[in-house]
Amino acid sequence: MDKAPGNGKSMKEEKNARPAEKTTQESKEEVKSLNFLEQIVEQDLRDGVNDGRIQTRFPPEPNGYLHIGHAKAVCIDFGIAERYGGVCNLRFDDTNPVKEDQEYVDAIMEDIHWLGFNFANVYYASDYFEQLYQFAERLIMEGHAYVDELTAEEIAQQKGTPTTPGQNSPYRDRPREESLDLFRRMNKGEFEDGAMTLRAKIDMASDNMHFRDPIIYRIISKYPHHRTGTKWHVYPMYDFAHGQSDYFEGVTHSICTLEFVPHRPLYDYFIDLLKPKDDSYRPRQYEFNRLNLTYTVMSKRKLLYLVKSGLVNGWDDPRMPTLCGLRRRGYTPESIRNFIERVGYTKYEGTIDVSLLEYAIREDLNEHATRVSAVLDPVKLTITNYPEDKTEVFQAVNNPQDETSGTHDMTFSKHLWIERDDFKEEAPSKYFRLTPGGREVRLKNAYIIRCTGCVKDADGKVTEVLCEYDPDTLTGMAGASRKVKSTIHWIAREEAIQCEVRLYDRLFKDEQPQTDGDTPIEELLNPDSLKVIDHALIEPFAKDVQPGTRLQFQRIGYFVADKDSTAEKLVFNRTVTLKS
Repeated sequence: MDKAPGNGKSMKEEKNARPAEKTTQESKEEVKSLNFLEQIVEQDLRDGVNDGRIQTRFPPEPNGYLHIGHAKAVCIDFGIAERYGGVCNLRFDDTNPVKEDQEYVDAIMEDIHWLGFNFANVYYASDYFEQLYQFAERLIMEGHAYVDELTAEEIAQQKGTPTTPGQNSPYRDRPREESLDLFRRMNKGEFEDGAMTLRAKIDMASDNMHFRDPIIYRIISKYPHHRTGTKWHVYPMYDFAHGQSDYFEGVTHSICTLEFVPHRPLYDYFIDLLKPKDDSYRPRQYEFNRLNLTYTVMSKRKLLYLVKSGLVNGWDDPRMPTLCGLRRRGYTPESIRNFIERVGYTKYEGTIDVSLLEYAIREDLNEHATRVSAVLDPVKLTITNYPEDKTEVFQAVNNPQDETSGTHDMTFSKHLWIERDDFKEEAPSKYFRLTPGGREVRLKNAYIIRCTGCVKDADGKVTEVLCEYDPDTLTGMAGASRKVKSTIHWIAREEAIQCEVRLYDRLFKDEQPQTDGDTPIEELLNPDSLKVIDHALIEPFAKDVQPGTRLQFQRIGYFVADKDSTAEKLVFNRTVTLKS
């Protein structure tokens, strides 16, 4: 069999450098942090398996956008290759033209690069259609496959159950020449979709249901393939195409999720039939636990339904668990990789609390996001004893966690905006912000003030808070260190810029959304997953931020400038609140 196209030589013929030698102490410390997959790789390197090569692959089907669950596979596939001087290829499992599209191919490539990984080569299962087809014909003539005319329902019935053996198809013993002729005619488009399948002839009484004569080819004539057009009318099933594609490319460690454990014997079975007996190289499949998150659905089919039905605003809706949705929400690739590292890789399924993902982005943005003042529900604040014609310029620290981040100017005046929640006319005992005749409060980077009253409209709604300031309490002034219990943020009224703020929350209202039950998915959605505020205000320092810029709105949360944001209208998405 030929190897990966366009290489000049097979990937498995290329030797990759082994990792540098480590001291005994370094090795002991590193072993403690190795997950079980890395332990397997290191043992294979010590044993010289596959000539000491390490080659992995990331094999997504281009029928949707990558989500946070895929990121776990991306990190282990590419991470192992990086750590051990190996190769990781991107291979699109494009064996079903009904659901696949170039849009998804492009998006998957973008997401992998965004996460910080580079693929050595880009391959497609369709690159191997000719080789797979030839292999299928060989299996027919060697008595390992036959053309079946049973319907999908009939095949399911005659396969039996895990406790009862299956029954042979009446077409199982048809002459090899007849099966070969029918298979070729299937590929010429002479039969309707579903009229026939090619099945491997293995063991209808096997304890492993996947060995009970699995379908390895089916007819798909109604849909052109995104790369091969209408050249093919039969397409290989995943279990038939995947292992062989691994072999053609020289993959050494084929890493997938736990649902493929029962498929592994079939993976090995087809490779044993494919490869020459004297070839010592073979790929091996290993499985890890998939990523399950609370308040999250990861099924691409269900995510597609959300998009197609308009329940979300596209694949990159910031409420979606897709990588492009998380990116638009303000998540960083570093936060996602750190989250994946914390979660780890095991052989046991479980569900991770989404708050751990939120912690990862808070931790990252706390170190890197610039602090700005923004007011989501503004109310006027007037300092009655501050001169009308006076303004001052104070220096606001961009990020107190980063000494090199610098400062920016904030103009202070008699007339300010503050958050409405920072004032209560009748406050509970433990309310430490502004209230008439109440405690003193510091305006951040400025003075200590005391509330003296408020102004209301005809409906009784507070429209203005009245305060007095102490001119001897400017932040940083000698002797101005008087302690107060609360500090609030503000924006000069004459400089504030109006903006739109989108407050995103979890898409589903239940911790474990049961989307496989009788309840329609629409009824599982959180009705408060998006609130739009179109009258928010932000300080002028933020007026030139570009889409994708991440900021901390002081005392409110972390936000990112959305792709809809323009110089005429700033739009910010909430990434996450400041606290869990």
